[in-house]
Amino acid sequence: MRHLFFLLMLSPMLSVQAQLEGMIDLHVHAAPDSDLRSVDAYEVARMARRNGMQALLFKNHNTHTASLAYLVSQVVPEIGVYGGITLNKAVGGINPIAVRLMAETTNAHGRVVWMPTRDSEHAVRNSGGSSYVSISNDGELLPEVLEVLDVIADFDLSLATGHSSPAESLLLIQEARARGIEKIIVTHPFSPSVSMSPETQRAAAEMGALLEYPISLSLGDDERFAKFVEQLRLVNTINVVLSTDLGQVGRPVPSDGLALSIRRLIDAGITNSEINVMTKRNPAQFLGLQSR
Repeated sequence: MRHLFFLLMLSPMLSVQAQLEGMIDLHVHAAPDSDLRSVDAYEVARMARRNGMQALLFKNHNTHTASLAYLVSQVVPEIGVYGGITLNKAVGGINPIAVRLMAETTNAHGRVVWMPTRDSEHAVRNSGGSSYVSISNDGELLPEVLEVLDVIADFDLSLATGHSSPAESLLLIQEARARGIEKIIVTHPFSPSVSMSPETQRAAAEMGALLEYPISLSLGDDERFAKFVEQLRLVNTINVVLSTDLGQVGRPVPSDGLALSIRRLIDAGITNSEINVMTKRNPAQFLGLQSR
C-alpha cells in the first residue's frame, strides 16, 4: 500500500518526465570546467538518454566544447551531443581562427558561436568593471566581428548573441542575416546580464532570431516564476527556445530542472503544443537538426 501511494504521489512527475522525450537542451554546463559544476558531461548525457531527449549543447565560458561533445558522443551515442565556443578573453576574444579550429574539430560536433558572455563590454561595464571584450564601436560592429560572422557562414554554424547589449544584439542579427546566417538566437534576453525589453525581443524575432529562455531564471520563489511566464507571454512562445542553463552546484541537474519547470509551466497554462515548439522544433532548427 505504501508503495502504491508513493507511485500515485509520483505520477504527475513521471508524466512530465515522459514529456522530455525528443527534447533538446541548448544550454548545459557540466564538468570538466574551470567553474565548479555539480555533474560531469557523461552523466548529464546519460540522464538525458534515460529521459529520451534528442540532443544536448554543452556551453563553457572559457574553452570550446566541440572536443568534449565528441568524446561524450562516443560513450553515449544514443543522443546528439554538440558544443561550441564562447568568445571571451580565454580564447582570445573575437578570434576568427579559434572559431574556425572549433568548427574543424573531429566529426563536426562544434555547432555554435557565442559572442562574449562574462567578458562582454555590456556585462562588464554594468558591473563596474573596465576590462572587457568589445564587439562594436559607435554603433558599428568591429571588423574582427565581421570576420567571425564570415567563418560562421562558411561552416554553417549557429550564432548566439551572448551578453551583448540589446542594441548590439540587433546589429549582430542584422549583419548575420545579411551574410547568410539563419540560425541565430538571443542569449537569455530578459536576464539582468542582457536586459532586453519585450519590445526589442519582438523586434529581434521579427528580424529572424530565436529568443533563449533558460528555465534557471524561473527557479526560486513564485515571483520569479510568474515573471518568467509573463515574459513568455509578452514575446510569444512561438519565438522562444526553452533551455536549462543548469549544472551549477546547489541547483537541479539539467534534466530534473527541465522536468520540474515543464510541470510548472503546464500548470500555469502553457500548452503542450507550446512546450513542444520551445523544446523541440525551435532548438532543432537552431542546431540544424530534424525535430523528433
